Amino acid sequence: MNTKIELLDKENPNIEILKKAGATILNGGLVAFPTETVYGLGANALDPEAVKKIFIAKGRPQDNPLIIHVADFNIEKFVLEIPDIAKKFMKKFWPGPLTIIMNKAEVIPYVTSAGLDSVGIRMPSNSVARELIREAGVPIAAPSANISGRPSPTDIETCVEDLNGKIEYIIGGERCNVGLESTIVDCTVDPPCVLRPGGITLEMLREVDDRVYIDPAIMKKPDKNLKPKAPGMKYRHYAPKAPVKIIDGDLNKSIAKIKEMVQNYIDNNMKVGVMATNETLSEYSNALVKSLGSRKDLYSIGKNLFKVLREFDDENVDIILSESFEEKEMGIAVMNRLKKAAGFDIIKV
Repeated sequence: MNTKIELLDKENPNIEILKKAGATILNGGLVAFPTETVYGLGANALDPEAVKKIFIAKGRPQDNPLIIHVADFNIEKFVLEIPDIAKKFMKKFWPGPLTIIMNKAEVIPYVTSAGLDSVGIRMPSNSVARELIREAGVPIAAPSANISGRPSPTDIETCVEDLNGKIEYIIGGERCNVGLESTIVDCTVDPPCVLRPGGITLEMLREVDDRVYIDPAIMKKPDKNLKPKAPGMKYRHYAPKAPVKIIDGDLNKSIAKIKEMVQNYIDNNMKVGVMATNETLSEYSNALVKSLGSRKDLYSIGKNLFKVLREFDDENVDIILSESFEEKEMGIAVMNRLKKAAGFDIIKV
C-alpha cells in the first residue's frame, strides 16, 4: 500500500487534504492523525470491517476496546444515555484528554467495543483531529498509531516508522502536547472510576465529584484472564525494544543503585540507557543518559516519556534504567506508563 504522508499546519491546516483523509475514513480506510495526547490510528467507528483493519495494522488483540473520537457534544446517538456525571465531566473537560465510558447504543458495533456493552468516547482538543472527524462525518475509532505494545507515537515520524505502507494516510506535523493517552473514567458505575490515568488527574476529576476513585488494579501487574473494559488494562504496553527496569525509592538511594547497576552492565559489555531528570542528569556517567524533564513539572515528564523510550530504541541500547516518580497527581499517569513499559520490573531501594 502506498501511504500518503501529509504535513499540516495546526493553525491553518490544508482543508483539501483533510477532506480527502475524511473521505478515506468514511469509505473504510485508515488514517493516522494527531491529537493532543498521542497520534491516533483512525477508522470509521460505525463500520465493523474498517475497525477490523485497525487491529490488523497494529497487530492489536481484538479484546482490547477502542475509543471513539467525536468533534462535538452531540453524542446521544452513540450511547443509551448520558449520565448526569458524564455531562458534568464533558462540560468541564471537553474538548480535552478525557475519555468517558458509557453504555453504548446499537449503532456502535461490538468489534469497536471489544464485545462490551459500553464504549469510551472523547472529544480531542487538537483542531486537526476535530476537523478530520467533521470531514469524515462519522465518529472515528482510534487507538494509538503504533505497532501494538510499542511506545505510543507523539510525532509524525514515529507513525511513519511503524505504519508506512500499512495504511492510506498519515497526517499531522506537530508533537503532541500531553504525550500520554487520555484519562479514562467509567461513568457506567457509581461512583465513577478511573480506569486509566492521564492528563486529567484524579484531583481534577474530584473537583467535579469528590467520590471519583482509581481502580487499584491499574497500577498492578495485569491479570492475564482480565476482560479489559478500557485500553491498556490487560496487555504489556509502551515497551521499547530493550528491557526497562524502574529503580524505586528514596531519590539519593535510587541514584546510587542506578550507578551501581550501570557499572555492572558495562562490565558485561552492555550498552545502558538511563532515564533521568533535569535535576539528576549530571549524576550519571558511562551510560547514555536522557532527561525526561524537570521533577518540578510532571507534565513535562509525561510529554517526553514515550519520545525518550523511542530514542533509546534508535540508539540500540541493551537495557534501560529509570528513576521513579511520586504517585500523585500527574505522577500517577507517568508511573502507570513506566510500569507497563517495564513489565512491572521494579527494584525497590
